[in-house]
Amino acid sequence: MKFGGSSVADAVKIKNIAQRVVKKIQEGNEVVVVVSAMGDTTDHLIDLARQVSAKPPAREMDMLLATGEQVSIALLAMAINESGIPAISLTGPQVGINTDTVHTKAKILNVQNQRLKEELNQRKAVVVAGFQGCNEANDITTLGRGGSDTTAVALAAALEADVCEIYTDVDGVYSADPRVVPEARKLSGIGYDEMLELASLGALVLQPRSVEMAKQFGVVIHVRSSFNDNEGTYVQEVSGVEKERVVSGVAHDLKVARISIMDVPDRPGAAATIFEALAREAVNVDMIIQSTTRGDNKNDISFTVSQDDLATAIPVMERVGKILGIGQVAFGEDVAKVSIVGAGMITNPGVAAMMFSALAKENINIQMISTSEIKVSCIIKRDEALKAVRALHEAFSLEQD
Repeated sequence: MKFGGSSVADAVKIKNIAQRVVKKIQEGNEVVVVVSAMGDTTDHLIDLARQVSAKPPAREMDMLLATGEQVSIALLAMAINESGIPAISLTGPQVGINTDTVHTKAKILNVQNQRLKEELNQRKAVVVAGFQGCNEANDITTLGRGGSDTTAVALAAALEADVCEIYTDVDGVYSADPRVVPEARKLSGIGYDEMLELASLGALVLQPRSVEMAKQFGVVIHVRSSFNDNEGTYVQEVSGVEKERVVSGVAHDLKVARISIMDVPDRPGAAATIFEALAREAVNVDMIIQSTTRGDNKNDISFTVSQDDLATAIPVMERVGKILGIGQVAFGEDVAKVSIVGAGMITNPGVAAMMFSALAKENINIQMISTSEIKVSCIIKRDEALKAVRALHEAFSLEQD
Protein backbone atom coordinates (compact mmCIF):
# COMPACT_ATOMS: atom_id res chain seq x y z
CA MET A 1 0.00 0.00 0.00
CA LYS A 2 1.46 3.37 -1.01
CA PHE A 3 0.12 6.72 0.17
CA GLY A 4 1.17 10.09 -1.21
CA GLY A 5 1.82 13.32 0.63
CA SER A 6 -1.77 14.58 0.46
CA SER A 7 -2.97 11.35 2.11
CA VAL A 8 -0.70 11.85 5.15
CA ALA A 9 -0.85 15.65 5.28
CA ASP A 10 -1.86 15.89 8.95
CA ALA A 11 -2.44 13.82 12.09
CA VAL A 12 -6.10 13.14 11.31
CA LYS A 13 -5.28 11.80 7.85
CA ILE A 14 -2.44 9.68 9.23
CA LYS A 15 -4.87 8.10 11.72
CA ASN A 16 -7.30 7.39 8.87
CA ILE A 17 -4.54 5.71 6.86
CA ALA A 18 -3.61 3.66 9.93
CA GLN A 19 -7.19 2.40 10.11
CA ARG A 20 -7.06 1.32 6.44
CA VAL A 21 -3.81 -0.54 7.06
CA VAL A 22 -5.20 -2.25 10.17
CA LYS A 23 -8.30 -3.32 8.24
CA LYS A 24 -6.12 -4.91 5.53
CA ILE A 25 -4.16 -6.83 8.14
CA GLN A 26 -7.33 -7.96 9.92
CA GLU A 27 -8.53 -9.34 6.57
CA GLY A 28 -5.54 -11.70 6.64
CA ASN A 29 -3.02 -9.79 4.53
CA GLU A 30 0.65 -9.17 5.17
CA VAL A 31 1.11 -5.45 4.54
CA VAL A 32 4.01 -3.20 3.63
CA VAL A 33 3.12 0.50 3.57
CA VAL A 34 5.12 3.08 1.62
CA VAL A 35 4.51 6.76 2.38
CA SER A 36 5.67 10.10 1.03
CA ALA A 37 6.52 13.19 3.06
CA MET A 38 3.57 14.99 4.66
CA GLY A 39 1.75 17.47 2.42
CA ASP A 40 4.08 20.15 1.04
CA THR A 41 7.05 19.15 3.22
CA THR A 42 9.36 18.44 0.27
CA ASP A 43 8.62 21.82 -1.34
CA HIS A 44 9.23 23.52 2.01
CA LEU A 45 12.60 21.77 2.39
CA ILE A 46 13.61 22.79 -1.14
CA ASP A 47 12.73 26.41 -0.34
CA LEU A 48 14.82 26.23 2.83
CA ALA A 49 17.79 24.93 0.88
CA ARG A 50 17.53 27.76 -1.64
CA GLN A 51 17.48 30.29 1.19
CA VAL A 52 20.94 29.17 2.32
CA SER A 53 22.51 28.19 -1.03
CA ALA A 54 22.06 29.38 -4.61
CA LYS A 55 23.08 25.94 -5.89
CA PRO A 56 22.93 23.33 -3.11
CA PRO A 57 25.13 20.25 -3.62
CA ALA A 58 23.04 17.32 -4.84
CA ARG A 59 24.31 15.02 -2.08
CA GLU A 60 23.23 17.46 0.62
CA MET A 61 19.84 17.93 -1.04
CA ASP A 62 19.31 14.18 -0.79
CA MET A 63 20.33 14.24 2.86
CA LEU A 64 17.83 17.04 3.49
CA LEU A 65 14.87 15.79 1.46
CA ALA A 66 15.06 12.25 2.85
CA THR A 67 14.09 13.61 6.27
CA GLY A 68 10.54 14.38 5.09
CA GLU A 69 9.60 10.71 4.74
CA GLN A 70 11.17 9.83 8.09
CA VAL A 71 8.61 12.04 9.82
CA SER A 72 5.62 10.44 8.10
CA ILE A 73 6.75 6.82 8.53
CA ALA A 74 7.38 7.29 12.26
CA LEU A 75 3.99 8.94 12.81
CA LEU A 76 2.14 6.30 10.80
CA ALA A 77 3.91 3.47 12.66
CA MET A 78 2.90 5.11 15.95
CA ALA A 79 -0.73 5.35 14.80
CA ILE A 80 -0.83 1.68 13.73
CA ASN A 81 0.76 0.58 17.02
CA GLU A 82 -1.87 2.60 18.87
CA SER A 83 -4.55 0.38 17.30
CA GLY A 84 -2.98 -2.75 18.78
CA ILE A 85 -1.24 -3.95 15.61
CA PRO A 86 2.57 -4.00 15.92
CA ALA A 87 4.29 -1.78 13.35
CA ILE A 88 7.84 -0.72 12.55
CA SER A 89 9.11 2.17 10.43
CA LEU A 90 12.14 1.73 8.17
CA THR A 91 14.04 4.14 5.96
CA GLY A 92 15.03 3.22 2.41
CA PRO A 93 18.58 2.25 3.46
CA GLN A 94 17.29 0.24 6.41
CA VAL A 95 14.92 -1.75 4.22
CA GLY A 96 17.71 -2.58 1.75
CA ILE A 97 16.96 -0.38 -1.27
CA ASN A 98 20.24 -0.10 -3.19
CA THR A 99 20.57 2.58 -5.86
CA ASP A 100 23.08 3.96 -8.33
CA THR A 101 25.14 7.04 -7.46
CA VAL A 102 23.12 9.76 -9.24
CA HIS A 103 21.97 12.07 -6.46
CA THR A 104 18.40 13.51 -6.64
CA LYS A 105 17.53 11.15 -9.54
CA ALA A 106 18.84 7.78 -8.37
CA LYS A 107 17.63 4.52 -9.88
CA ILE A 108 16.96 1.41 -7.83
CA LEU A 109 19.44 -1.37 -8.62
CA ASN A 110 18.10 -4.03 -6.26
CA VAL A 111 16.22 -4.61 -3.02
CA GLN A 112 17.58 -6.81 -0.24
CA ASN A 113 14.35 -8.24 1.13
CA GLN A 114 15.66 -10.11 4.20
CA ARG A 115 14.75 -7.37 6.70
CA LEU A 116 11.31 -6.98 5.17
CA LYS A 117 10.58 -10.70 5.41
CA GLU A 118 11.86 -10.89 9.00
CA GLU A 119 9.54 -8.10 10.12
CA LEU A 120 6.56 -9.52 8.21
CA ASN A 121 7.18 -12.95 9.74
CA GLN A 122 6.77 -11.29 13.13
CA ARG A 123 3.27 -10.20 12.00
CA LYS A 124 4.21 -6.53 11.91
CA ALA A 125 2.98 -3.81 9.59
CA VAL A 126 6.13 -2.53 7.90
CA VAL A 127 6.07 1.20 7.12
CA VAL A 128 8.76 2.21 4.62
CA ALA A 129 9.99 5.64 3.57
CA GLY A 130 9.36 6.15 -0.11
CA PHE A 131 11.56 8.15 -2.49
CA GLN A 132 14.90 7.09 -1.01
CA GLY A 133 17.64 4.49 -0.97
CA CYS A 134 21.35 4.07 -0.40
CA ASN A 135 24.25 3.94 -2.87
CA GLU A 136 27.46 1.92 -2.79
CA ALA A 137 29.21 4.72 -0.84
CA ASN A 138 26.58 4.30 1.90
CA ASP A 139 25.16 7.74 1.11
CA ILE A 140 21.42 8.44 1.13
CA THR A 141 19.98 8.98 -2.36
CA THR A 142 16.55 10.12 -3.52
CA LEU A 143 14.65 8.85 -6.55
CA GLY A 144 13.26 12.09 -7.97
CA ARG A 145 9.73 13.47 -7.91
CA GLY A 146 7.12 10.74 -7.52
CA GLY A 147 9.81 8.28 -6.43
CA SER A 148 7.61 6.78 -3.72
CA ASP A 149 5.60 5.03 -6.46
CA THR A 150 8.80 3.41 -7.66
CA THR A 151 9.70 2.40 -4.10
CA ALA A 152 6.33 0.69 -3.70
CA VAL A 153 6.57 -1.23 -6.97
CA ALA A 154 10.17 -2.29 -6.21
CA LEU A 155 9.14 -3.66 -2.81
CA ALA A 156 6.11 -5.39 -4.34
CA ALA A 157 8.41 -7.03 -6.90
CA ALA A 158 10.95 -8.05 -4.25
CA LEU A 159 8.20 -9.68 -2.15
CA GLU A 160 6.20 -11.05 -5.10
CA ALA A 161 3.17 -9.26 -3.66
CA ASP A 162 -0.33 -10.01 -4.91
CA VAL A 163 -0.92 -6.36 -5.74
CA CYS A 164 0.65 -2.93 -5.31
CA GLU A 165 -2.05 -0.48 -4.27
CA ILE A 166 -1.23 3.16 -5.07
CA TYR A 167 -3.57 5.41 -3.10
CA THR A 168 -4.04 8.94 -4.39
CA ASP A 169 -6.48 11.85 -4.27
CA VAL A 170 -8.38 10.63 -7.36
CA ASP A 171 -10.39 7.44 -7.87
CA GLY A 172 -8.09 5.99 -10.53
CA VAL A 173 -6.70 6.71 -13.98
CA TYR A 174 -8.94 8.91 -16.11
CA SER A 175 -9.20 9.53 -19.85
CA ALA A 176 -7.93 13.06 -19.08
CA ASP A 177 -7.30 15.18 -16.00
CA PRO A 178 -10.83 15.52 -14.51
CA ARG A 179 -9.91 19.00 -13.25
CA VAL A 180 -9.50 20.05 -16.89
CA VAL A 181 -12.18 17.83 -18.46
CA PRO A 182 -15.03 17.34 -15.95
CA GLU A 183 -16.61 14.63 -18.12
CA ALA A 184 -13.41 12.54 -18.19
CA ARG A 185 -14.06 8.81 -17.74
CA LYS A 186 -12.42 6.57 -15.16
CA LEU A 187 -10.71 3.58 -16.76
CA SER A 188 -11.32 0.22 -15.08
CA GLY A 189 -8.11 -1.16 -16.54
CA ILE A 190 -5.19 -0.12 -18.72
CA GLY A 191 -2.09 -1.87 -20.07
CA TYR A 192 1.45 -1.15 -18.96
CA ASP A 193 2.48 0.41 -22.28
CA GLU A 194 -0.43 2.84 -22.41
CA MET A 195 0.00 3.76 -18.75
CA LEU A 196 3.72 4.30 -19.26
CA GLU A 197 3.04 6.69 -22.12
CA LEU A 198 0.37 8.58 -20.17
CA ALA A 199 2.63 8.85 -17.12
CA SER A 200 5.58 10.00 -19.22
CA LEU A 201 3.46 12.57 -21.01
CA GLY A 202 2.16 14.40 -17.95
CA ALA A 203 -0.52 12.25 -16.31
CA LEU A 204 0.54 12.73 -12.70
CA VAL A 205 -1.25 9.77 -11.16
CA LEU A 206 1.79 7.44 -11.47
CA GLN A 207 5.52 7.99 -11.82
CA PRO A 208 6.76 6.65 -15.19
CA ARG A 209 9.62 4.62 -13.72
CA SER A 210 7.20 2.83 -11.41
CA VAL A 211 5.14 1.68 -14.41
CA GLU A 212 8.29 0.63 -16.25
CA MET A 213 9.36 -1.47 -13.27
CA ALA A 214 5.87 -2.94 -12.86
CA LYS A 215 5.93 -4.08 -16.48
CA GLN A 216 9.42 -5.55 -16.08
CA PHE A 217 8.45 -7.64 -13.04
CA GLY A 218 4.76 -8.21 -13.77
CA VAL A 219 3.55 -6.26 -10.72
CA VAL A 220 -0.18 -5.53 -10.79
CA ILE A 221 -0.84 -1.92 -9.78
CA HIS A 222 -4.21 -0.84 -8.41
CA VAL A 223 -4.61 2.94 -8.50
CA ARG A 224 -7.35 3.94 -6.07
CA SER A 225 -8.59 6.72 -3.81
CA SER A 226 -7.31 7.37 -0.30
CA PHE A 227 -10.72 8.68 0.68
CA ASN A 228 -13.11 5.85 -0.24
CA ASP A 229 -13.19 2.08 -0.83
CA ASN A 230 -14.20 2.23 -4.52
CA GLU A 231 -12.48 0.04 -7.07
CA GLY A 232 -9.92 2.07 -8.97
CA THR A 233 -7.92 1.32 -12.12
CA TYR A 234 -5.86 -1.85 -12.56
CA VAL A 235 -2.61 -1.44 -14.48
CA GLN A 236 -1.51 -4.80 -15.85
CA GLU A 237 -0.81 -6.69 -19.06
CA VAL A 238 -3.88 -6.74 -21.30
CA SER A 239 -4.82 -9.03 -24.18
CA GLY A 240 -5.30 -7.90 -27.77
CA VAL A 241 -9.05 -8.26 -27.37
CA GLU A 242 -8.99 -5.48 -24.79
CA LYS A 243 -7.25 -3.01 -27.14
CA GLU A 244 -10.37 -2.10 -29.11
CA ARG A 245 -10.43 1.57 -28.08
CA VAL A 246 -8.25 3.54 -30.49
CA VAL A 247 -7.39 6.30 -28.01
CA SER A 248 -7.49 5.65 -24.25
CA GLY A 249 -6.57 9.05 -22.93
CA VAL A 250 -5.29 12.59 -23.37
CA ALA A 251 -2.34 13.83 -21.33
CA HIS A 252 -0.78 17.25 -20.96
CA ASP A 253 2.45 18.54 -19.46
CA LEU A 254 2.89 22.20 -18.58
CA LYS A 255 6.39 21.75 -17.15
CA VAL A 256 8.15 21.67 -20.50
CA ALA A 257 10.89 23.89 -21.91
CA ARG A 258 12.09 24.12 -25.50
CA ILE A 259 15.75 24.62 -26.43
CA SER A 260 16.83 25.59 -29.96
CA ILE A 261 20.42 25.47 -31.21
CA MET A 262 21.00 27.52 -34.36
CA ASP A 263 23.55 26.95 -37.12
CA VAL A 264 24.81 23.53 -36.06
CA PRO A 265 27.52 22.27 -38.45
CA ASP A 266 26.18 19.44 -40.61
CA ARG A 267 28.82 16.80 -39.93
CA PRO A 268 28.89 13.35 -38.32
CA GLY A 269 29.05 13.42 -34.53
CA ALA A 270 27.59 16.91 -33.99
CA ALA A 271 24.31 15.62 -32.59
CA ALA A 272 26.17 13.02 -30.52
CA THR A 273 28.31 15.74 -28.95
CA ILE A 274 25.22 17.74 -27.99
CA PHE A 275 23.18 14.96 -26.46
CA GLU A 276 26.07 13.13 -24.80
CA ALA A 277 26.88 16.36 -22.93
CA LEU A 278 23.29 16.55 -21.69
CA ALA A 279 23.30 12.87 -20.72
CA ARG A 280 26.42 13.36 -18.59
CA GLU A 281 24.48 15.94 -16.57
CA ALA A 282 21.48 13.55 -16.24
CA VAL A 283 19.28 15.84 -18.36
CA ASN A 284 16.50 13.82 -19.98
CA VAL A 285 15.70 14.96 -23.53
CA ASP A 286 12.26 14.35 -24.98
CA MET A 287 11.20 15.53 -28.44
CA ILE A 288 13.92 16.34 -30.99
CA ILE A 289 13.57 18.06 -34.37
CA GLN A 290 16.41 18.77 -36.83
CA SER A 291 15.81 21.08 -39.76
CA THR A 292 16.90 20.33 -43.32
CA THR A 293 20.52 21.20 -44.06
CA ARG A 294 20.88 24.61 -45.69
CA GLY A 295 23.29 25.68 -48.40
CA ASP A 296 25.86 26.72 -45.78
CA ASN A 297 26.00 23.10 -44.53
CA LYS A 298 24.32 24.05 -41.27
CA ASN A 299 20.99 23.23 -39.67
CA ASP A 300 19.00 23.97 -36.52
CA ILE A 301 18.18 21.47 -33.78
CA SER A 302 15.31 21.94 -31.32
CA PHE A 303 14.43 19.68 -28.41
CA THR A 304 12.42 19.69 -25.21
CA VAL A 305 13.43 19.07 -21.60
CA SER A 306 11.68 19.31 -18.26
CA GLN A 307 11.57 22.83 -16.84
CA ASP A 308 13.39 21.44 -13.81
CA ASP A 309 16.36 20.58 -16.06
CA LEU A 310 16.48 23.86 -17.98
CA ALA A 311 18.89 25.61 -15.59
CA THR A 312 21.30 22.70 -16.00
CA ALA A 313 20.84 22.32 -19.77
CA ILE A 314 21.46 25.95 -20.83
CA PRO A 315 25.10 26.27 -19.62
CA VAL A 316 25.82 22.79 -21.01
CA MET A 317 24.57 23.89 -24.43
CA GLU A 318 26.57 27.10 -24.28
CA ARG A 319 29.74 25.09 -23.59
CA VAL A 320 28.98 22.66 -26.40
CA GLY A 321 28.19 25.59 -28.67
CA LYS A 322 31.73 26.90 -28.31
CA ILE A 323 33.17 23.46 -29.07
CA LEU A 324 31.05 22.97 -32.20
CA GLY A 325 31.09 26.59 -33.33
CA ILE A 326 27.31 26.91 -33.45
CA GLY A 327 25.43 30.17 -33.79
CA GLN A 328 22.96 30.78 -30.95
CA VAL A 329 21.25 28.89 -28.13
CA ALA A 330 17.66 30.01 -27.48
CA PHE A 331 15.10 28.66 -25.06
CA GLY A 332 11.46 29.17 -24.19
CA GLU A 333 9.26 28.13 -21.27
CA ASP A 334 5.96 29.27 -22.77
CA VAL A 335 5.24 25.84 -24.26
CA ALA A 336 3.30 22.74 -23.26
CA LYS A 337 2.95 19.20 -24.53
CA VAL A 338 -0.41 17.60 -25.32
CA SER A 339 -0.63 13.93 -26.25
CA ILE A 340 -3.08 11.23 -27.18
CA VAL A 341 -2.36 7.62 -26.17
CA GLY A 342 -3.96 4.37 -27.24
CA ALA A 343 -2.87 0.82 -28.05
CA GLY A 344 -5.45 0.78 -30.85
CA MET A 345 -3.52 3.37 -32.87
CA ILE A 346 -1.27 0.66 -34.27
CA THR A 347 -4.04 -0.76 -36.48
CA ASN A 348 -6.13 2.37 -37.08
CA PRO A 349 -4.86 4.83 -39.72
CA GLY A 350 -5.81 8.50 -39.59
CA VAL A 351 -5.52 9.01 -35.83
CA ALA A 352 -2.80 11.66 -36.11
CA ALA A 353 -4.75 13.47 -38.84
CA MET A 354 -7.81 13.52 -36.59
CA MET A 355 -5.73 15.00 -33.76
CA PHE A 356 -4.23 17.71 -35.97
CA SER A 357 -7.67 18.55 -37.37
CA ALA A 358 -9.13 18.95 -33.86
CA LEU A 359 -6.31 21.34 -32.90
CA ALA A 360 -6.68 23.27 -36.16
CA LYS A 361 -10.40 23.82 -35.49
CA GLU A 362 -9.38 25.55 -32.26
CA ASN A 363 -6.79 27.62 -34.17
CA ILE A 364 -3.96 25.99 -32.17
CA ASN A 365 -0.59 26.00 -33.93
CA ILE A 366 1.68 22.95 -33.60
CA GLN A 367 5.38 23.67 -33.05
CA MET A 368 6.79 20.12 -32.75
CA ILE A 369 5.41 16.62 -33.30
CA SER A 370 6.56 13.27 -31.92
CA THR A 371 4.97 9.87 -32.52
CA SER A 372 5.27 6.24 -31.48
CA GLU A 373 3.11 3.20 -32.16
CA ILE A 374 0.70 4.15 -29.39
CA LYS A 375 1.04 7.92 -28.94
CA VAL A 376 1.13 11.26 -30.75
CA SER A 377 2.52 14.31 -28.93
CA CYS A 378 2.49 17.97 -29.96
CA ILE A 379 4.28 21.00 -28.55
CA ILE A 380 2.00 24.04 -28.51
CA LYS A 381 1.73 27.36 -26.68
CA ARG A 382 1.26 26.83 -22.96
CA ASP A 383 -1.78 29.10 -22.68
CA GLU A 384 -3.59 26.91 -25.25
CA ALA A 385 -2.88 23.58 -23.56
CA LEU A 386 -6.09 23.16 -21.56
CA LYS A 387 -8.22 24.17 -24.53
CA ALA A 388 -6.35 21.57 -26.59
CA VAL A 389 -6.97 18.81 -24.03
CA ARG A 390 -10.70 19.50 -23.99
CA ALA A 391 -10.86 19.60 -27.80
CA LEU A 392 -9.01 16.29 -28.18
CA HIS A 393 -11.08 14.56 -25.49
CA GLU A 394 -14.23 15.59 -27.34
CA ALA A 395 -12.87 14.73 -30.81
CA PHE A 396 -12.16 11.13 -29.79
CA SER A 397 -15.38 10.80 -27.72
CA LEU A 398 -13.43 9.66 -24.68
CA GLU A 399 -16.30 10.43 -22.31
CA GLN A 400 -18.19 7.43 -23.73
CA ASP A 401 -17.84 3.88 -22.34
